Amino acid sequence: MTADAPVRRLSGVGPKVAERLAGLGIHAVGDVLLHRPSRYEDRTRITPLAELLPQTPALVVVRVEHAEVRMGRRRSLMVSASDGSAWLGLRFFHFGSGQQARLAPGAWLRVFGEPRMAGYQLEMVHPEIEVVADAAAGHAITPQLLAIYPTASGVTQARLRDMADQTLALMARDDFWPEILPRDLSGPALAMTARQAVERIHRPPVDADLAALIEGNDPACRRLAFEELLGHQLGLRARRRQIRADKAPAMRDAGRGLAPLFEGLGFSPTGAQRRVIGEILADMSAAAPMLRLVQGDVGSGKTVVAAAALLTAVDNAWQGAFMAPTELLAEQHHAALTGWLAPLDVPVWLLTGKKKHDEAAREAIEAGRPGVIVGTHALFQASVVFGALGLAVIDEQHRFGVDQRLALRNKAAKKGRAATTAHQLIMTATPIPRTLAMSAYADLDTSVIDELPPGRTPIKTVAIPNTRRDEVIARIGQAVADGRQVYWVCTLIEASEKLEAQAAEAAAEALADALLGVRVSLVHGRMKAAEKAKAMNAFKAGDIDVLVATTVIEVGVDVPNASLMIIENAERLGLAQLHQLRGRVGRGSVASHCVLLYKAPLSDTARSRLSALRGTNDGFAIARADLDLRGPGEVLGTRQTGAATFRIADLVRDADLAEAALAVADDVLAYHPREADALITRWTSAAENYAQV
Repeated sequence: MTADAPVRRLSGVGPKVAERLAGLGIHAVGDVLLHRPSRYEDRTRITPLAELLPQTPALVVVRVEHAEVRMGRRRSLMVSASDGSAWLGLRFFHFGSGQQARLAPGAWLRVFGEPRMAGYQLEMVHPEIEVVADAAAGHAITPQLLAIYPTASGVTQARLRDMADQTLALMARDDFWPEILPRDLSGPALAMTARQAVERIHRPPVDADLAALIEGNDPACRRLAFEELLGHQLGLRARRRQIRADKAPAMRDAGRGLAPLFEGLGFSPTGAQRRVIGEILADMSAAAPMLRLVQGDVGSGKTVVAAAALLTAVDNAWQGAFMAPTELLAEQHHAALTGWLAPLDVPVWLLTGKKKHDEAAREAIEAGRPGVIVGTHALFQASVVFGALGLAVIDEQHRFGVDQRLALRNKAAKKGRAATTAHQLIMTATPIPRTLAMSAYADLDTSVIDELPPGRTPIKTVAIPNTRRDEVIARIGQAVADGRQVYWVCTLIEASEKLEAQAAEAAAEALADALLGVRVSLVHGRMKAAEKAKAMNAFKAGDIDVLVATTVIEVGVDVPNASLMIIENAERLGLAQLHQLRGRVGRGSVASHCVLLYKAPLSDTARSRLSALRGTNDGFAIARADLDLRGPGEVLGTRQTGAATFRIADLVRDADLAEAALAVADDVLAYHPREADALITRWTSAAENYAQV
């Protein structure tokens, strides 16, 4: 049996169990070895009953003194047992006649469980029990730290331990779990072999540091974490090579149409915008697909950069698709791009999930007519056929699933053209720390717009308890009296459009009552697209003083006269989302403020989030703090999209190992191709899909 054999080859694993194991990421026999225990039970000693502590699991040896079935609210088998030093109750709610017979008075038991107070004595509910011959037999144990695994419905700890035992036994064969790191690699993390590391994680010696094993700082964890990080890097880079081997439309005349675009903007692009546009156009001029990630903080002007790339595609007789995460944003981007590109005779079409599509536009898109198509997930629909897709721009990429992003890039040119892969430009306003970006997006080139347009003023952020709500409302009145506009953002614990809409409506009504003469309006997710657009346009035109909104205004709205934002229940939002929301103000030359209205008491995490936001306006500093607080899966969006996560490694904890893997990945690919393939196979079966973005 080999490590890549289906897990059903293991004894006791049938079709149903295999299906449940798949939910744990266990598909092949070798995956069992990479299913890391979440904790360990200390079964190294027998604890006298007199030394038991509540909520501290322990292994004990006792004699049954009395047993009876009690009816009460729930029928239960209650056993009173002793070891001579104290008494212990054992309670079972699920039992049969056989178990009842085994727990008769006089029986000796070896018991493991977590004691808790029940009246005046300690009790264990449904502990693990083993009937033994006598006290001496009960004390004859093999000391061990027993692994406890993450499990799923229908998959017991006993099943997982048995599978681990079977798989560890297979490691006696040299070809089952070979050493696949190149021999010329060295370092403290490589002090033990992969086999030794796997053995230690599943069956640790009794003197092992349990805290280090659980937290991932044990040498065995670090050895496997380095191998996983390297395998992940190699998989991403191999995927990049594969994609770059595809053909893409070489846009040789890149940039000839940009001068009139810049003249029509009404402002001059920043140096950072011009630099990033140059990097993009250089990519698009090649016959290999562009794979570029553009990071830019809130308000840095990523849409202008996208417009330059889209215009270049159209100038070269290709189509460009711009995909936004929400219908509201798609409409706003459509309006902005139309304003910039329509004067240059570039058609800009809008396709959304709720709009009845213009058949003429669909026909033009399918026929390959050069132009720009803006949309949401509707762009993925099979009915949307691109005749000449040359560029796909994806905004706020972590909001889309892997399969969706891949589907848009794979809508190759049709209608008589040679098969091509579209150039791909991914844009995010969520800055990603360098190590995380290099580890998660090694298949992408990265550009950073690190300069805000001139005239922007730093936003001052304060956190205020909601007991001072009246003071905040008075401050809104003063801002409006000074000719400024205000956002009031409503948030809820549960992501329910209906409840959010109700909260926003109530807030708008309360503000209108408290601020006589102030024009208050409303935007939430349950409004029709036309209603939302009307309210947003009125706010932008200055016809509304206070806009009460849900988090639908998180990204994309640009109202320079809005200088005050109040975020209600700010403690309920993540750091990155708070930063995105705050970025809706500070877009003009007037001093801007963001008020974080919170409900006390704050948790430690919420306090850290609000403190980080008050301390800086730097998106990269915010991103680093967010990474520390939430972990890489949340920052990248992989937890929401179901993309691959690491089995052993953690990009925050193992940042030094990630740097080491980055440093050697290219050499391993170049000089050790066989080992590289083996590392990719072992570690990136799921992550490979993520790399195809």
